[in-house]
Amino acid sequence: MQTYLVGGAVRDRLLGLEVSDRDWVVVGATPEAMQELGFLPVGKDFPVFLHPESKEEYALARTERKSGRGYKGFVFDASPEVSLEQDLRRRDLTINAIAQQEDGQLVDPYNGQRDLQLRVLRHVSPAFSEDPLRVLRVARFAARYKAFGFTVADETLQLMSEMARSGELTTLVAERVWQELHKALESTHPEVFIQVLRECQALQYVLPEVDALFGVPQTEKYHPEIDTGEHLLLALQQSARMNSSAKVRFAVLLHDLGKATSPPDKLPRHTGHEQRSGQLAKSLADRLKVPHEYSSLASLVAQWHTHVHRALELRPSTVLKLLRAVDVFRRPDRLDELLSACEADARGRAGLQQRAYPQANYVRDAWQCCLEVDVPSLQAQGYQGAALGEQIDKERLRLLAAYKAHYLKETNA
Repeated sequence: MQTYLVGGAVRDRLLGLEVSDRDWVVVGATPEAMQELGFLPVGKDFPVFLHPESKEEYALARTERKSGRGYKGFVFDASPEVSLEQDLRRRDLTINAIAQQEDGQLVDPYNGQRDLQLRVLRHVSPAFSEDPLRVLRVARFAARYKAFGFTVADETLQLMSEMARSGELTTLVAERVWQELHKALESTHPEVFIQVLRECQALQYVLPEVDALFGVPQTEKYHPEIDTGEHLLLALQQSARMNSSAKVRFAVLLHDLGKATSPPDKLPRHTGHEQRSGQLAKSLADRLKVPHEYSSLASLVAQWHTHVHRALELRPSTVLKLLRAVDVFRRPDRLDELLSACEADARGRAGLQQRAYPQANYVRDAWQCCLEVDVPSLQAQGYQGAALGEQIDKERLRLLAAYKAHYLKETNA
C-alpha cells in the first residue's frame, strides 16, 4: 500500500501558493484494509475515506469508463491493481495530474510541471471529453490562474468546443453548474470564465441569457465599448478589482440581461430593460437553483441600477422609493451591495474604469438622513399604525429635500 499527495495541493505548492486542502490517493489497498486502519468511509460513488486524525480525504486509486451521458455516467474500478499512473490519467488537466511521494519526490507522467512552467491548461488524455463538467472546470481554472498568465491550450479549447457541440452540456445538473460559476465568481478574473466558455461555444448552453448580450449595441455616448457583452466583461472585471463579494459579482453578471430582448428597431436604445433584466435574472437564478440571497440581490440590482446612476437628478420622493424598494430600512446590508454593483457597472466601460462615482455616497448619505427621523417623538404626538408610517415618510421626504438642497449648494459653490 502506497500513499501519494495529489491534485491541487501539489499544483499550488509548485506555484508558490498557500495550500489549504490536501487530497491523497492510495495505491494497492482495499476498502476493508482502509477501514481496518481506522479510516472512515465517506464516498458514495467510489471509495473515499477520511483519515482518523487529520480528517483529510484519502481515495483509492481508480480508473473510469464512460457508461452513459452526463458527468455521472461512469463505471469505476478501484481494485488494488490500479496503478498511480492509471489514476492520474483520468484527471482533467496535466497540472492536476502530478503526485508527490511521502519522501517529497514528484511523479509526473503527463508533464504537468512543464505545463506549469509554460502556464498552459492542457487536458491529460482524450478521456477528458467523457465528463462535460470539465468544460466549466477549465474555464474556472482559467479565471483563477489568469493572474499567473495561464491560458487554455489550443487543442484543449478545440476539444471543449467539440464537447459543447455534442450536446453533453445539457446533461449537467443545475447544482454543479452553480458550484462552478460560484467558484469562478470568487476568482481574481471572473470575466475570464465567461470569455473561455464563449470561446468554446459553451456559454450558449450554460448561460444563454448572458451569451445573448454579445453583439447587442448600446449608445456610444454612455458605453464607448458599444457591445453589451463587452461591457459585462468590463463590469465583472471591475467588481473583482473592487474586491466585491461573490453575491455582488453575480448581480453584476445579470444586471443587463434585458438588453438582449430590446426591440431591434429601437437599438441602440434599451428602454425598459431594467424590468426585463429583473425578470430574466430571477428566471436564470431559479433554473440554476441559486441561493435566494443571491437571486434577490441580482433582481434588485437589475431593476434599480439606473435609478442609482441617476441619483443626483432624482426627486426626494423617488430616492425614498428606491430605498424602500431595496428594503434598506430592514436590510441595511443590502445598500452597500447594491451600490457596489452599481459602481462596478458605471466603471465597466471602455476608458472610464477610473471614473468617480459620487452617486454611491449620495445614496448612502440620503439613507442616513432618513434614519434621523425622531420616531419616538412622533409616537408621543399620538401617531400610531398607518398614520405613524405616513408621518415617518413625510419627515423622511423633508430631510431628503433639505439634504439635496444642501448637496447642490455645496457642489455648485
